Amino acid sequence: MKNSKITCLIILFLPITLYAADALQGDVTKQPLNVTAITMFLLFVSATLGITYWAARKTKSTRDFYAAGGSITGFQNGLAIAGDYMSAASFLGISGLVFASGFDGLIYSIGFLVGWPIILFLLAERLRNLGKYTFADAVSYRLKPIPIRSLSACGTLCVVLLYLIAQLVGAGKLIQVLFGLEYQFAVVIVGILMILYVTFGGMLATTWVQIIKAILLLLGASFMAIAVMSKMDFSFEALFSNAVDVHEKGLAIMAPGGLVSDPVSAISLGLALMFGTAGLPHILMRFFTVPDAKEARKSVFYATGFIGYFYILTFIIGFGAIVLLVNNPEFLDSQTGGILGGNNMAAIHLARAVGGEVFLGFISAVAFATILAVVSGLTLSGASAISHDLYASVIRHGEAKEGDEVRVSRIATITIGIIAIFLGIIFEKQNVAYMVGLAFAIAASVNFPILFLSMYWQKLTTRGAFIGGAIGLVTAILCMIFGPTIWVDILGNEQALFPYKHPALFSVSAAFIFIILISKLDKSKSAKQEAIDFEDQYVRSQTGLGAEGAANH
Repeated sequence: MKNSKITCLIILFLPITLYAADALQGDVTKQPLNVTAITMFLLFVSATLGITYWAARKTKSTRDFYAAGGSITGFQNGLAIAGDYMSAASFLGISGLVFASGFDGLIYSIGFLVGWPIILFLLAERLRNLGKYTFADAVSYRLKPIPIRSLSACGTLCVVLLYLIAQLVGAGKLIQVLFGLEYQFAVVIVGILMILYVTFGGMLATTWVQIIKAILLLLGASFMAIAVMSKMDFSFEALFSNAVDVHEKGLAIMAPGGLVSDPVSAISLGLALMFGTAGLPHILMRFFTVPDAKEARKSVFYATGFIGYFYILTFIIGFGAIVLLVNNPEFLDSQTGGILGGNNMAAIHLARAVGGEVFLGFISAVAFATILAVVSGLTLSGASAISHDLYASVIRHGEAKEGDEVRVSRIATITIGIIAIFLGIIFEKQNVAYMVGLAFAIAASVNFPILFLSMYWQKLTTRGAFIGGAIGLVTAILCMIFGPTIWVDILGNEQALFPYKHPALFSVSAAFIFIILISKLDKSKSAKQEAIDFEDQYVRSQTGLGAEGAANH
């Protein structure tokens, strides 16, 4: 078994090495390669594949595969959660938004951060006590599992695929600018590597890859921010005044309203980022990797600190890029006048401006590692939705063998990886931060309302949760399809049928309204029993007792 895993690792990784060698020989004349970045990238990939092999030897049960055997400490899990959150959209996307729009770019980072107190005070402890591997475990504790798990799996897969598109687009652009390889090949590299991490190492490998990446990214971003401030004599006034002087928008970059101009879009985006955080399947899944609720609370505490600090750094990096890159022809496209590779590459170019080729290589490798780690966590949550929520709980009615469930999860991982690669190539031109915003909108419209109400509202019924959650999901998807981005920008229509880019205000409201309304109108026997079962669920969520222990208590 061990030898077969090693053989699979070699077989799957061999095309990457061969194609890379061919690309290094054939594309040098077309675009200069950053040898330092490629070397550091290969070192990181080698190290993480070693971690994957180590984790594969320790992954012997379903609990090991999905939840790392519950062996992760609160501090380690906090770093891993921060690693999940400090994605390509955060590092490349937010710094790029600040570079393009100034102060307004912070709307994403503030929205991302505000969601964490909700998780800390409302969800973390109860989720850890109620669930087993996925958040659907907690929701279906007192509701009928088949409809609830089916809906949760659909919502999870939509969130995962949208989030994966954003990460893969970021990876493709990064490789295209720095490594001299084709965009499509970069997407294939990331897809194959994420399949390797999840298929063989499960949650244990994914967690440690996230921890290592989070540490490297925090160190690199800290150095970059300090280097920027040192050029400004550590004066924020000098940083902002210089940015205003060189930016084409002038003083407007210090005022809100440039990125999201109308109040409906601003509120909608804020709701998506705030409540979507509390509904992200790959984040919620991490609370099952710690041994108890106390460590779950610690996880959120540490993660909030790391993430908050990181977003402060992205703010400095974005404004630093304005000051140091805008009038520097070395980093500008001679044809368009914009920054090489687009605004998402602002942080990468800034690394070279403040630290030279070596630091550029380090940041490039860390940025790529960021994408690899995040897509691994996303893929695992999507695979668990298929194998645990659909296959084991719905199709096999909770009677699936552990080996079969893990086998289905690995097949699902490969399938999701292939689909993600295909979509990543199709959506090459899309803004990564916007794509993540859409993923958050779906998480806020489906996962969060059901999870929150199942824990805090006694009158919630299966019928209400299923129909209301489905309405939230469909509303979010339709608003996205008929909105300006897809209906106009991608499909080429003249005018959008839905006028706003961000659907969360409408889809989240629809979900809550219909869940509450239908639950109140549900007078069935099962609805009454579910209200009674709420008491047992409440005891378990507070004490951590199992179902039998909660009843006895």
